[in-house]
Amino acid sequence: MSRFTSSKKRIAVIVTAAVLVLAGGGAAFAYWTSTGTGVGSATTGTDTAFTIASTTAGSALTPGGPTDTVTFIVTNPGTGNQNLTAITAAVATSTGAAWTTVPGCSAADYTVGTPVVIFGTIAPAGTLTGTVTITMNNTAANQNACKGAAVPLYFAAS
Repeated sequence: MSRFTSSKKRIAVIVTAAVLVLAGGGAAFAYWTSTGTGVGSATTGTDTAFTIASTTAGSALTPGGPTDTVTFIVTNPGTGNQNLTAITAAVATSTGAAWTTVPGCSAADYTVGTPVVIFGTIAPAGTLTGTVTITMNNTAANQNACKGAAVPLYFAAS
């Protein structure tokens, strides 16, 4: 066999391989187009009650004596921002009921001032701090029953 024939065979093999590669690269793929819809949902949470803690008054209250200031902290235990718009304070039990634990001494023996706090939005786990004053009234009645009494303050926030 001549060298020329061998070269022709090689060229034919190379050309055939190149044609096959190019033909495969240009292969067409068939497909469909379509449209569709779907649904999903998310759940919206709800508010979580603020918690309020206060310090113990610093001075012992006496009839007509000095006014004492109590500091309180409003906490947002929720997972979203919540807006504090109002807060009240009164001498009452932890449920807001009338304080009658000490016979002869009642909420009427005390005056609680208006809480002072800068209202606004509280972030999750955030706090706002405020103060409120409390005074023991000087009444015409004997107030001996109030001596040494632990006077509870009840806070309500909204």
